[in-house]
Amino acid sequence: MIKKLCLLSIIGFTFSAHAQKRDYPIQPVPFTSVKLADQFWSSKIETNRTATIPASFARCESTGRVKNFVMAAEHKGKFCTVYPFDDTDIYKTIEGASYSLAVHPDAKLSAYIDSLITIVGKAQEPDGYLYTARSIDPIHPHSWAGSERWVNEQKSSHELYNCGHMYEAAAAHFMATGKRNFLDIALKNADLLVLTFGPDKKHVAPGHEIVEMGLVRLYRITGKTDYLNLAKFFIDQRGIKAYNKKSTNVYENGTYFQDDKPVIDQDEAEGHAVRAMYLYSGMADVAALTGDSAYIKAIDKIWNNMVGKKMYVQGSIGAVGDGERFGDNYELPNTTAYNETCAAIGSVFWNERMFLLHGDSKYIDVLEKTLYNGLISGVGLDGKSFFYTNAMQVSNSYNHPDLERERSGWFTCSCCPTNVVRLLPSIPGYIYAQNGNDVYINLFISGTGNLMVNNKALSITQTNNYPWEGALTFTVDPASAMEMNLDIRIPGWAQDKAIPSALYSYENPSAQKIEIKVNGKAVDYTMKNGYAVISKKWKKNDKVELALPMDVRRVIADTALRADNGKVAIQRGPIMYCAEWPDNDGHATNIIVPKDAAFTATYQPSLLNGVMVLKAQVKSVNIDEGTQTISTGTKTMTAIPYYAWANRGEGEMTVWFPEQVKDIEILTK
Repeated sequence: MIKKLCLLSIIGFTFSAHAQKRDYPIQPVPFTSVKLADQFWSSKIETNRTATIPASFARCESTGRVKNFVMAAEHKGKFCTVYPFDDTDIYKTIEGASYSLAVHPDAKLSAYIDSLITIVGKAQEPDGYLYTARSIDPIHPHSWAGSERWVNEQKSSHELYNCGHMYEAAAAHFMATGKRNFLDIALKNADLLVLTFGPDKKHVAPGHEIVEMGLVRLYRITGKTDYLNLAKFFIDQRGIKAYNKKSTNVYENGTYFQDDKPVIDQDEAEGHAVRAMYLYSGMADVAALTGDSAYIKAIDKIWNNMVGKKMYVQGSIGAVGDGERFGDNYELPNTTAYNETCAAIGSVFWNERMFLLHGDSKYIDVLEKTLYNGLISGVGLDGKSFFYTNAMQVSNSYNHPDLERERSGWFTCSCCPTNVVRLLPSIPGYIYAQNGNDVYINLFISGTGNLMVNNKALSITQTNNYPWEGALTFTVDPASAMEMNLDIRIPGWAQDKAIPSALYSYENPSAQKIEIKVNGKAVDYTMKNGYAVISKKWKKNDKVELALPMDVRRVIADTALRADNGKVAIQRGPIMYCAEWPDNDGHATNIIVPKDAAFTATYQPSLLNGVMVLKAQVKSVNIDEGTQTISTGTKTMTAIPYYAWANRGEGEMTVWFPEQVKDIEILTK
């Protein structure tokens, strides 16, 4: 019985056996209730299972991350990796592997995870403390850790960050397997936090947020309100510490840590982008469970700021490399774009929660844009090579310390590869959601979802070739006839909205119209919050057909985005495109896309694991660097999906294209 209950949830939104009545008004259909049958995501999830997860575990061993736990249990040796948060790479990989186990049983993998959990458990101190950077040699802890527990938490120790990822992993393992071996370790540690922090105890604003999300996960499993209360306590500690508010230095004024003012007074996405995403996700969780409307008002304002002024056209966030952080409004440079993969993952977490709070498709529009573009760009097609940062432009004549020209197998700071490990298996859990009689279809991925509506079984089978084609079919199969509202997201990009703000728009409107058929006949539907709502008495094998326009769109930026003035980006369906050197005579940054350039789309199954390729007649520019003179010619440009770049070696790439010669940038090193 325990295992069945555990499999009800993936990201912790759905009620557990102990959960309270107050929660998100909309509940996601867990990934364990969705079976995929598509090529696009199924292949990526399978690559994650067969390549990324094993490689991640192997690298945790070869780099000393596992050894740190062994030494911590013995209290001897020397911390053998670089960062005190390296413990979390094991936790995140266990989390992703657990999600994989939930739908793809693997006795060998399960046994290996148990062996790691045993090693982790032995490193835990008697009172529940678990932090190898101190336990290995308590007299000489890691330089970031501080001389005593927690004293450097608000600055650099990452002690609570490690706890948060441990809780996420332990909850995932428990839900997937029903075993308590990791959960009990996490609960013992969480009980230590409850004894240590609180109104009459230690006060701290966690330096790198995620413990708040993790505590909520444990609360959902156990029903222990101490965990939920502590999550809220940590959030409410922000804005208390005294900083130099007059300083423009983000570390000195507190904005880097989202700590310059109380969270309910914050209205901009600020500071370290990953920390921000985890904070806002934690606020959404606590708001849903406590009814804190002030939290919701704050994250609504912050979301509007991020999507309206601080997001790249392919969904990435965190433009500034110094601090891996958000910059000022409209500070979105292309040549020095940072765009950490972890930040994109955090954005998916947050936007899903915003949808569950509000039921508006704009949050899924951002989630989809991020998921198909700026997130999966972070992992190579082989599943074993990664980007930490995700560039917007790579030129042979320009370099920058933050610019990654090619993928790496691992990083000294390896947070991004292990974050990818835990995100990919969970994707089926973002497809469907439910609120009473309303069943939401958010993502278009072939396969079958199984739900319960008013205690009746319902399955929905999607058949499509998304994201390459826009013909979507949904077969609705209730156990018996039922009244229900089917809410199908009509993507913003199919409604002439490049993004749910004025930050980006389409150069020209689309003439294509949306038509929905039920059992072969056009039907009337109501548009509500971006969803086409079809209300009827559904019968077995009712078929819904929807055709989304898949014409190639030219995206332009708000004029306040100076880096993109006079330029266009190319989009087809949810996919953003780039030009890369192998397809364009060794160059990409010398391409001009005139306003009259007409694109054709052709699917090439043998290229980059199968992609839709765009071609158009464009102008090319030759620049004599010695004389700085420019000459132009014509050529056939080839564009590939942005997510697939840098899988064929190192070279030029660009997302934004000037429309005229005068807007060409001459970049120098």
